[in-house]
Amino acid sequence: MHEHAARPGPRDRVVRTSFSVEKPLLEAFEKLARGRGAANRSEFFRDLVREKLVEKEWEDDRECLGTITILYDHTKRTLSERLVKLQHGHFHSILASTHVHLDHDLCAEAILVRDRARRIREMADLLGRQKGVLHAALALGSLGRGLP
Repeated sequence: MHEHAARPGPRDRVVRTSFSVEKPLLEAFEKLARGRGAANRSEFFRDLVREKLVEKEWEDDRECLGTITILYDHTKRTLSERLVKLQHGHFHSILASTHVHLDHDLCAEAILVRDRARRIREMADLLGRQKGVLHAALALGSLGRGLP
């Protein structure tokens, strides 16, 4: 890899580098970048690297930020109470939650959580396993401490 110094950026100096990839891989990369609306290859490359750094934080079980989204049928007997009880059991980790009524029976909740990655995953799994929860998803986030 060759690196060339460029003018300083807002967070650090920008370094130009080059690397070689097979043409089909470059074409797939550019197609992904366009599909995500990236302004250019460099922006998309930076986003991918940061995404991998966040994944590494989760693998290392560091303190992280996560969003747990659940979709559930509130008419299921005792489900609402169980979900509230589970969240109260993790009150130290929950920063905020939003409850939305989608229709007569269905509700959605987005729960913003800050804790060790393992504990966040355990909470997401526990909420998702409740009878009447139709879908649960965890979005990985970072506190930004390790992101350049």
